[in-house]
Amino acid sequence: MSERKVPGVDDYQGPAGGWGSLAAVARVLKGQMAVGRETAALRRVNQPAGFDCPGCAWPDPRHTSSFEFCENGAKAVSWEATGKRATPGFFAAHTLSELWEWSDHALEGEGRLTHPMAYDPASDRYLPTSWEDAFQAIGAGLRALPHPDMAEFYTSGRTSNEAAFLYQLMVREYGTNNFPDCSNMCHEATSVGLPDSIGVGKGTVTLEDFEHCDALFSFGHNPGTNHPRMLGTLREISKRGVPIIAVNPLRERGLERFTSPQDPGEMLTNRSTPIAQTYYQVKIGGDVALLKGMMKWLLEADAVDLAAGGKGVLDHDFIAGHTTGIEGLRADLAATRWDDIIEVSGLARSDIEAAAQVYAQAESVILCYGMGMTQHRFGTRNVQQMANLMLLRGNIGRPGAGIAPIRGHSNVQGDRTVGITEKPTQALVDAIQRTYGFEFPLTHGHDAVEAVRAIRDGRSKALVCLGGNLAVAISDPETTFPAMRKLDLVVHIATKLNRSHLIPAKQAFLLPCLGRTELDLQNGVVQSVTVEDSMSMVHASQGGLKPASEHLLSEPAIVAGIARATLPRTKVDWQGLVADYGRIRDDIESVFPIFQDYNRRVREPGGFRLPVGASVRDWGGPDKKAKFLVSPGLNEDLRNNDAGVLTMTTIRSHDQYNTTIYGFSDRYRGINGRRDVVFMNAVDMEERKLVHGDRIDVEACGSASATRSVSRSVRGFIAVRYDIPRGSTAMYYPEGNCLVALDSHDPQSGTPAYKSIPVRIVAARDPEADGGG
Repeated sequence: MSERKVPGVDDYQGPAGGWGSLAAVARVLKGQMAVGRETAALRRVNQPAGFDCPGCAWPDPRHTSSFEFCENGAKAVSWEATGKRATPGFFAAHTLSELWEWSDHALEGEGRLTHPMAYDPASDRYLPTSWEDAFQAIGAGLRALPHPDMAEFYTSGRTSNEAAFLYQLMVREYGTNNFPDCSNMCHEATSVGLPDSIGVGKGTVTLEDFEHCDALFSFGHNPGTNHPRMLGTLREISKRGVPIIAVNPLRERGLERFTSPQDPGEMLTNRSTPIAQTYYQVKIGGDVALLKGMMKWLLEADAVDLAAGGKGVLDHDFIAGHTTGIEGLRADLAATRWDDIIEVSGLARSDIEAAAQVYAQAESVILCYGMGMTQHRFGTRNVQQMANLMLLRGNIGRPGAGIAPIRGHSNVQGDRTVGITEKPTQALVDAIQRTYGFEFPLTHGHDAVEAVRAIRDGRSKALVCLGGNLAVAISDPETTFPAMRKLDLVVHIATKLNRSHLIPAKQAFLLPCLGRTELDLQNGVVQSVTVEDSMSMVHASQGGLKPASEHLLSEPAIVAGIARATLPRTKVDWQGLVADYGRIRDDIESVFPIFQDYNRRVREPGGFRLPVGASVRDWGGPDKKAKFLVSPGLNEDLRNNDAGVLTMTTIRSHDQYNTTIYGFSDRYRGINGRRDVVFMNAVDMEERKLVHGDRIDVEACGSASATRSVSRSVRGFIAVRYDIPRGSTAMYYPEGNCLVALDSHDPQSGTPAYKSIPVRIVAARDPEADGGG
């Protein structure tokens, strides 16, 4: 019997990149109906006098390359530079209840917002309003709250340093530290875990370090889809003969082989470059077991070599001079059994030892990781165990070596650097008081999960969002959507319509802003903004396109307008700052001295790098030492001894950037025209009497369904046989968010556990719902 053919599901055999990448760019340009505008924008992306790509935070090679962009960067640029417009006429024709039934793709596909809009409950529509009326109403709504802590102020990582700094300044003068932020849902485990390990919550490498590494380990990320420009760097490393070790439950094509669209030789001959020398398909959540297995082997090999009169495998001078806690780690690893390591990781002992040998034989190692390591109930522990591995051989703080968290949003790291944090320090309080003459509370505010809890419980009554799609991005829509409908005030600053905008509360405003591709004129003078990439490089970004509407304001101008209306006795010269963004940068430098000589240095080609102490082995803290941190056990809660339970991870499709759905093609995984799929191991399917293409129901169990005993499930999805370890399964984000309870998160960082969801999968209850063709 031939295998059932499932519509929209095929087996992709090609490389990442190549002609498929160029064809995808052509399709998206055609679909946005503004080819001249979009191609003009693409010529300026990642150029010294152009704008920074909004697609990801991968650094630019000295920021002097020509036409340096990728498929998903082209999608992001064309999505913003589109000729389509969501005008007041569009909103007059559709109620919010009607729009709620549209797909997320269709909502954003309507194009750029053109006018400030206010919600009219009587007609269930957004109606045009003036900027001044909107500002005054928002200010009145915020001032009417009994306490500043009853308002939440969300920030998206696409926001510039200048806008983010003004935003945190406004919120702190208002009197709260409630800063739910997109970082809370992605790399917060990095921001929390690495400072305790190495003294800084950022990566320690530069792009130049990749030119000198002797081995590269890639844990839990998919560069082919989420940061494709990284593939060019990996390609060069591979061509040098440097081993690249990939660790990921799913085999991702971008980590297997890549055809560079910018290499005529590869394109014309259909050749590709192999990327990973070895690919370890660890079970979902089994990374700590692998890391501990590698470290256990290193300690054992070190003891053998020392006993034989050698120098050992570890960097003993570095450990003695720069670290503390090694004895605690030794004891923990000695107590960890190989049988448990093998069971939890899903890998053979020989594979784990082979990975450790590659690590031991390399002089300089870079370890890269993504949200596959952070979005767990134990994400902070994952991050710290990676740091432990790197410290054992001194692979932090020297050329060609270091740890590299790969960020998503283009300025998610920069926003945090200029003050978007719910955990203020006394130094920040003092610096703002010195610069502006006001004080604010030192109390911790709300992160994203706590903000939704406060809204759910009625402790917060207002929400202001500087970009993003919070209601869809956060876990537990069964809790989040109804909670946000109870708000008194919601404000969205955005370029395009998304689902969060359709949850209007009692009073709602939709404020359209300039995109990064567009010309920003203040008092007739062109302004630049700045961003910080994943490797702490800060550089300028200046759009050149005519704005999508004459009614748009820049993000800094909108923040200043809200601030002036909310804070009648403000200490800040908001108008003066917005008139010249150089003044904002002067003030950033005053509050954060690491930006010394900001305006001059950002004009240099390539910008400048912020100081990262661990890069020069300055570990901070009273003892000036990096720390080995013990994480007892192997995250055994993911063993799923309960019969029938699988561990699910959510993933992004190739036609997607965070919650933005560009289309319905996940080319490298062979999916086209649909997103209702669940990737499963063949044996797991057989055990459940399922075949490829069956309709299935997925129900969360255990900790994932913890909140208030709500049943969390998706029904009628398609089971797709895929190369994924037994006991592991995957589906797309945000479709899988409904399986994650608000209370299912890393207790240390608050990051929702999107990547470790215990589930049961059974045949769909509706016998007529058959996915076969």
